[in-house]
Amino acid sequence: MKGIYVLILRMKESKDIRVGKLGRLHFRRGYYSYVGSAQGSGGEKRIRRHFNIAHGRNTTRKWHIDYLLPHSEVICAVFSPTDEALECVVAKVLGEYSEALPSFGCSDCTCESHLFFTGGNIMGEASGICRGVSGNESIIIYPNM
Repeated sequence: MKGIYVLILRMKESKDIRVGKLGRLHFRRGYYSYVGSAQGSGGEKRIRRHFNIAHGRNTTRKWHIDYLLPHSEVICAVFSPTDEALECVVAKVLGEYSEALPSFGCSDCTCESHLFFTGGNIMGEASGICRGVSGNESIIIYPNM
């Protein structure tokens, strides 16, 4: 199934992490929301890949988020089915009320960022944003499912 998603992550402590070509970045303790696209042939399998990287079952580092995942706790993924490439719209909405980490996850678009520091868990808000943008109900996917 194709769609868009928001990974909800928690950093239990502040930490500096090397993120590919972006270099060493500082991540504060708190919650982060990462906006991604599952438009490829694997669809939502990309979410499972993120979960596997976070739990050490996959060590491949392909995208910026792959460098952050092993250092964070994945709370869930908010997935919204759609055939449209709407991740940049979701990123723009998230950026209106949270703090963007410049250039993170958006090397293939013109967005400021696809990773946002939100301080608290915004699973409900992310679900509402995805539903509003895609017109479809969101599905909450937990890492242990």
